[in-house]
Amino acid sequence: MTSRTQIATSPSDPKALLQDLHLLHAAEALPVWLERAAGEEVGYSDFLRGLLEEEIVARASAQTEQRLRQAGFPYAATIEQFDFRFRPELKRQVILRYLDPTFVEQAGTLTLVGPPGLGKTMLAICIATKLVQLGYSARFVTAQNLAGGLARAITPVGRQRILRPLLACDVLILDELGYLPAEASLGPALYEIIAGRYERRPTIITSNKSLTDWSIITQDVSLAAAIIDRLMHHGQVFYLKGPSWRVKGHMSEETTATKPGAST
Repeated sequence: MTSRTQIATSPSDPKALLQDLHLLHAAEALPVWLERAAGEEVGYSDFLRGLLEEEIVARASAQTEQRLRQAGFPYAATIEQFDFRFRPELKRQVILRYLDPTFVEQAGTLTLVGPPGLGKTMLAICIATKLVQLGYSARFVTAQNLAGGLARAITPVGRQRILRPLLACDVLILDELGYLPAEASLGPALYEIIAGRYERRPTIITSNKSLTDWSIITQDVSLAAAIIDRLMHHGQVFYLKGPSWRVKGHMSEETTATKPGAST
Protein backbone atom coordinates (compact mmCIF):
# COMPACT_ATOMS: atom_id res chain seq x y z
CA MET A 1 0.00 0.00 0.00
CA THR A 2 1.15 3.52 -0.75
CA SER A 3 1.00 5.81 2.28
CA ARG A 4 -0.46 9.24 1.70
CA THR A 5 -0.23 12.35 3.85
CA GLN A 6 -3.72 13.31 4.86
CA ILE A 7 -4.62 17.01 4.94
CA ALA A 8 -6.96 17.44 7.87
CA THR A 9 -8.07 20.92 6.92
CA SER A 10 -10.19 22.15 4.10
CA PRO A 11 -8.27 23.50 1.08
CA SER A 12 -10.55 26.53 1.25
CA ASP A 13 -9.27 27.48 4.72
CA PRO A 14 -5.91 29.23 4.11
CA LYS A 15 -5.39 30.07 7.78
CA ALA A 16 -5.67 26.41 8.76
CA LEU A 17 -3.32 25.46 5.93
CA LEU A 18 -0.73 27.92 7.23
CA GLN A 19 -1.12 26.39 10.69
CA ASP A 20 -0.61 22.90 9.24
CA LEU A 21 2.64 24.20 7.76
CA HIS A 22 3.57 25.56 11.21
CA LEU A 23 3.53 29.12 9.87
CA LEU A 24 1.70 30.22 13.00
CA HIS A 25 2.66 33.89 12.91
CA ALA A 26 1.65 34.15 9.27
CA ALA A 27 -1.65 32.51 10.13
CA GLU A 28 -2.31 35.11 12.82
CA ALA A 29 -1.40 37.94 10.43
CA LEU A 30 -3.50 36.57 7.55
CA PRO A 31 -6.78 38.41 8.33
CA VAL A 32 -4.98 41.76 8.43
CA TRP A 33 -3.25 41.07 5.13
CA LEU A 34 -6.48 39.89 3.47
CA GLU A 35 -8.17 43.10 4.54
CA ARG A 36 -5.22 45.16 3.33
CA ALA A 37 -5.12 43.31 0.00
CA ALA A 38 -8.80 44.02 -0.58
CA GLY A 39 -8.53 47.69 0.35
CA GLU A 40 -5.22 48.54 -1.32
CA GLU A 41 -5.27 46.10 -4.24
CA VAL A 42 -2.06 44.42 -3.11
CA GLY A 43 -0.60 42.14 -5.77
CA TYR A 44 -0.20 38.39 -5.22
CA SER A 45 3.58 38.61 -4.99
CA ASP A 46 3.53 41.51 -2.50
CA PHE A 47 0.81 39.77 -0.48
CA LEU A 48 2.78 36.53 -0.18
CA ARG A 49 6.06 38.32 0.53
CA GLY A 50 4.49 40.50 3.24
CA LEU A 51 2.84 37.51 4.91
CA LEU A 52 6.05 35.48 4.93
CA GLU A 53 8.03 38.45 6.23
CA GLU A 54 5.63 38.55 9.19
CA GLU A 55 6.57 34.95 9.91
CA ILE A 56 10.31 35.56 9.54
CA VAL A 57 10.33 38.65 11.79
CA ALA A 58 8.23 36.96 14.48
CA ARG A 59 10.44 33.85 14.47
CA ALA A 60 13.60 35.94 14.68
CA SER A 61 12.17 37.85 17.62
CA ALA A 62 11.20 34.64 19.42
CA GLN A 63 14.66 33.17 18.83
CA THR A 64 16.28 36.31 20.21
CA GLU A 65 14.13 36.15 23.33
CA GLN A 66 15.09 32.51 23.79
CA ARG A 67 18.80 33.32 23.47
CA LEU A 68 18.41 36.16 25.99
CA ARG A 69 16.80 33.76 28.48
CA GLN A 70 19.54 31.19 27.94
CA ALA A 71 22.22 33.85 28.49
CA GLY A 72 21.15 34.26 32.11
CA PHE A 73 21.74 38.01 32.35
CA PRO A 74 20.80 39.24 35.85
CA TYR A 75 18.86 42.13 34.31
CA ALA A 76 18.08 43.65 30.93
CA ALA A 77 20.28 46.46 29.62
CA THR A 78 20.96 47.99 26.21
CA ILE A 79 23.74 50.25 25.06
CA GLU A 80 21.24 53.09 24.65
CA GLN A 81 20.78 53.05 28.43
CA PHE A 82 24.47 53.38 29.20
CA ASP A 83 25.42 56.94 30.17
CA PHE A 84 28.84 57.55 28.66
CA ARG A 85 28.82 61.10 30.08
CA PHE A 86 29.18 59.57 33.53
CA ARG A 87 32.13 57.43 32.40
CA PRO A 88 34.23 59.84 30.26
CA GLU A 89 37.22 57.47 30.39
CA LEU A 90 35.20 55.16 28.10
CA LYS A 91 35.08 56.54 24.58
CA ARG A 92 31.70 55.77 23.06
CA GLN A 93 33.07 55.14 19.56
CA VAL A 94 35.64 52.70 20.92
CA ILE A 95 33.09 50.73 22.94
CA LEU A 96 30.68 50.58 19.99
CA ARG A 97 33.25 48.47 18.14
CA TYR A 98 32.47 45.62 20.54
CA LEU A 99 28.84 45.62 19.43
CA ASP A 100 29.88 44.56 15.95
CA PRO A 101 30.07 40.98 14.61
CA THR A 102 33.79 41.59 14.09
CA PHE A 103 34.30 41.24 17.86
CA VAL A 104 32.91 37.71 17.65
CA GLU A 105 34.63 36.82 14.39
CA GLN A 106 38.04 37.95 15.70
CA ALA A 107 37.48 36.20 19.06
CA GLY A 108 38.63 39.24 20.99
CA THR A 109 38.53 39.85 24.71
CA LEU A 110 37.41 42.82 26.77
CA THR A 111 38.36 43.27 30.43
CA LEU A 112 36.72 45.97 32.56
CA VAL A 113 38.52 46.75 35.80
CA GLY A 114 37.51 49.07 38.61
CA PRO A 115 35.79 49.38 42.00
CA PRO A 116 32.16 48.31 42.42
CA GLY A 117 29.40 50.55 41.14
CA LEU A 118 31.09 51.91 38.01
CA GLY A 119 28.84 50.16 35.50
CA LYS A 120 31.19 47.34 34.47
CA THR A 121 28.53 44.64 34.63
CA MET A 122 25.94 46.81 32.91
CA LEU A 123 28.30 47.61 30.05
CA ALA A 124 29.19 43.93 29.63
CA ILE A 125 25.49 43.05 29.47
CA CYS A 126 24.83 45.87 27.00
CA ILE A 127 27.50 44.54 24.65
CA ALA A 128 26.44 40.92 24.94
CA THR A 129 22.76 41.82 24.51
CA LYS A 130 23.49 43.53 21.21
CA LEU A 131 25.43 40.50 20.01
CA VAL A 132 22.56 38.22 21.03
CA GLN A 133 20.24 40.43 18.97
CA LEU A 134 22.60 39.90 16.04
CA GLY A 135 22.11 36.13 16.35
CA TYR A 136 24.92 34.99 18.66
CA SER A 137 24.57 32.93 21.83
CA ALA A 138 25.81 34.22 25.18
CA ARG A 139 26.31 33.09 28.77
CA PHE A 140 26.64 35.15 31.95
CA VAL A 141 28.27 33.76 35.09
CA THR A 142 29.72 35.36 38.19
CA ALA A 143 33.04 34.13 39.49
CA GLN A 144 31.33 33.30 42.79
CA ASN A 145 28.70 31.09 41.14
CA LEU A 146 31.32 29.44 38.97
CA ALA A 147 33.49 28.66 41.99
CA GLY A 148 30.50 27.39 43.94
CA GLY A 149 29.43 25.11 41.11
CA LEU A 150 32.94 23.71 40.76
CA ALA A 151 33.13 23.07 44.50
CA ARG A 152 29.94 21.02 44.29
CA ALA A 153 31.11 19.08 41.22
CA ILE A 154 32.62 15.98 42.77
CA THR A 155 33.46 14.20 39.52
CA PRO A 156 35.27 15.20 36.30
CA VAL A 157 31.98 14.71 34.45
CA GLY A 158 30.24 17.16 36.77
CA ARG A 159 33.03 19.66 36.31
CA GLN A 160 32.81 19.46 32.52
CA ARG A 161 29.05 19.86 32.72
CA ILE A 162 29.67 23.27 34.27
CA LEU A 163 32.48 24.33 31.96
CA ARG A 164 31.13 23.04 28.64
CA PRO A 165 28.43 25.72 28.13
CA LEU A 166 30.95 28.43 29.03
CA LEU A 167 33.38 27.13 26.44
CA ALA A 168 30.78 26.62 23.71
CA CYS A 169 28.79 29.88 23.79
CA ASP A 170 29.60 32.58 21.25
CA VAL A 171 30.03 35.30 23.90
CA LEU A 172 30.92 34.75 27.57
CA ILE A 173 30.65 37.25 30.42
CA LEU A 174 32.66 36.31 33.51
CA ASP A 175 31.53 38.81 36.13
CA GLU A 176 32.91 40.00 39.49
CA LEU A 177 36.25 38.25 39.24
CA GLY A 178 38.15 38.83 42.47
CA TYR A 179 35.30 40.27 44.55
CA LEU A 180 35.32 37.38 47.03
CA PRO A 181 38.10 35.13 48.34
CA ALA A 182 38.98 32.62 45.63
CA GLU A 183 38.32 28.92 45.83
CA ALA A 184 41.30 26.71 45.06
CA SER A 185 39.48 25.22 42.06
CA LEU A 186 38.77 28.58 40.42
CA GLY A 187 42.27 29.28 39.06
CA PRO A 188 42.62 26.09 36.97
CA ALA A 189 39.02 26.40 35.75
CA LEU A 190 39.57 30.04 34.81
CA TYR A 191 42.64 29.06 32.82
CA GLU A 192 40.73 26.24 31.10
CA ILE A 193 37.97 28.65 30.09
CA ILE A 194 40.27 31.38 28.81
CA ALA A 195 42.62 28.96 27.05
CA GLY A 196 39.67 27.05 25.56
CA ARG A 197 38.10 30.22 24.17
CA TYR A 198 41.40 31.78 23.11
CA GLU A 199 41.32 32.66 19.39
CA ARG A 200 37.98 30.86 19.11
CA ARG A 201 35.30 32.88 20.90
CA PRO A 202 35.18 36.30 22.62
CA THR A 203 35.17 36.77 26.38
CA ILE A 204 34.20 39.76 28.53
CA ILE A 205 35.52 39.91 32.10
CA THR A 206 34.72 42.37 34.89
CA SER A 207 36.95 42.60 37.94
CA ASN A 208 37.66 44.88 40.88
CA LYS A 209 41.32 43.87 40.86
CA SER A 210 44.08 45.14 38.61
CA LEU A 211 45.64 42.51 36.38
CA THR A 212 48.79 42.69 38.49
CA ASP A 213 46.77 41.29 41.42
CA TRP A 214 45.17 38.39 39.59
CA SER A 215 47.66 35.95 41.09
CA ILE A 216 45.64 36.41 44.30
CA ILE A 217 42.58 35.10 42.45
CA THR A 218 44.32 32.16 40.82
CA GLN A 219 46.57 31.48 43.83
CA ASP A 220 49.35 30.89 41.32
CA VAL A 221 51.59 33.53 39.71
CA SER A 222 52.36 31.43 36.61
CA LEU A 223 48.70 30.59 36.08
CA ALA A 224 47.71 34.24 36.31
CA ALA A 225 50.43 35.19 33.83
CA ALA A 226 49.23 32.56 31.35
CA ILE A 227 45.64 33.80 31.62
CA ILE A 228 46.57 37.47 31.22
CA ASP A 229 48.85 36.68 28.27
CA ARG A 230 45.93 35.15 26.35
CA LEU A 231 43.53 37.93 27.30
CA MET A 232 45.91 40.64 26.16
CA HIS A 233 46.92 39.03 22.86
CA HIS A 234 43.65 39.88 21.11
CA GLY A 235 42.08 42.02 23.77
CA GLN A 236 41.92 45.30 25.58
CA VAL A 237 41.64 46.37 29.21
CA PHE A 238 39.71 49.43 30.37
CA TYR A 239 40.26 50.79 33.86
CA LEU A 240 37.13 52.54 35.11
CA LYS A 241 37.29 55.24 37.76
CA GLY A 242 35.19 57.88 39.41
CA PRO A 243 32.11 57.86 41.64
CA SER A 244 29.74 54.94 41.88
CA TRP A 245 27.00 54.71 39.26
CA ARG A 246 24.55 53.94 42.04
CA VAL A 247 25.02 57.32 43.72
CA LYS A 248 24.74 59.31 40.49
CA GLY A 249 21.22 60.45 41.31
CA HIS A 250 22.20 61.42 44.85
CA MET A 251 25.14 63.42 43.52
CA SER A 252 22.82 65.39 41.25
CA GLU A 253 20.53 66.16 44.17
CA GLU A 254 23.46 67.27 46.35
CA THR A 255 24.81 69.49 43.57
CA THR A 256 21.44 71.17 43.23
CA ALA A 257 21.10 71.60 46.96
CA THR A 258 24.52 73.24 47.36
CA LYS A 259 24.26 75.76 44.51
CA PRO A 260 25.10 79.37 45.50
CA GLY A 261 22.22 80.80 47.40
CA ALA A 262 20.85 77.44 48.46
CA SER A 263 20.52 76.62 52.12
CA THR A 264 23.15 74.28 53.53
